[in-house]
Amino acid sequence: MSPHPYPGVTPTDLDVDVSSDVAALYSDGITARKGAFSPEWADRLREDIEAAFREALARPGGAVGRGPHRYYVEMHPEQLRGFVDLVDHPWVRSVCTAALGPDYRIVELGFDVPLEGAVNQPWHRDFPMPEETRAERRLTSLAFNVTAVDTEEDMGPFEIAPGTQWDDSPEFGHGMFPPRSHYSRYEERAVRKFPRRGDISARTALTIHRGTRNDSAKSRPVLVLGVDGPEAANGDRHDTAATRAYWEALPERVRRHLDCAVVDVLEPVTQKHTIEGLVMGEA
Repeated sequence: MSPHPYPGVTPTDLDVDVSSDVAALYSDGITARKGAFSPEWADRLREDIEAAFREALARPGGAVGRGPHRYYVEMHPEQLRGFVDLVDHPWVRSVCTAALGPDYRIVELGFDVPLEGAVNQPWHRDFPMPEETRAERRLTSLAFNVTAVDTEEDMGPFEIAPGTQWDDSPEFGHGMFPPRSHYSRYEERAVRKFPRRGDISARTALTIHRGTRNDSAKSRPVLVLGVDGPEAANGDRHDTAATRAYWEALPERVRRHLDCAVVDVLEPVTQKHTIEGLVMGEA
């Protein structure tokens, strides 16, 4: 095991050895599993994302802006045919258990869509640093990303500054946005990611990152799966739900980790997690 597993977790608690992945989360802030699914599985993912995106754009509050021509939409698990495949994947289960403990909770399912004309986002993290991370250098949540397309250089790839998950300064706007005077640090470290269909990445959303300018005529949809450890409260910003019939059909070990309301009828999600500093793009 890595030097940073969740206390009490041993290799026998995991489906696969993810010691190098947990070490990467603590050093770089990001790790990945290439080829976790087939390209055909990712193509079905794209179909489901595109259907949910059309529905969300057609109603108020369904899609929130994360910059010009860039949107975020939250969805319910049963809108995604591959949901169980994803959350019950041995690598996903093992990374969650090793990094966040056996009581991790799946609290968010959504997707980002940078369209043609999307611009560079300002460098940012997705929420302020939790006190556990500041005081103990311990991660309390993870974000898994699954691309629905083969990412090309002109499609506005995700850019991340490895090792910056520990950056902490009173100059950060809202605890999330470093000032422009810090940008050289992130530009020097910046790595652009070019995942292919079927790849999964896991990261701490505290690592400073941004979406880049989409110079192509293509969209770049990416699924987001948010997972909390016992101390985190990111689920307060999300309204994930499942119908009773869907819930009862889920494997028990998926239900154990899925933190959502169980309802008779699904209501469309009105997204709560707006990030005001991203609306205008990079100044």
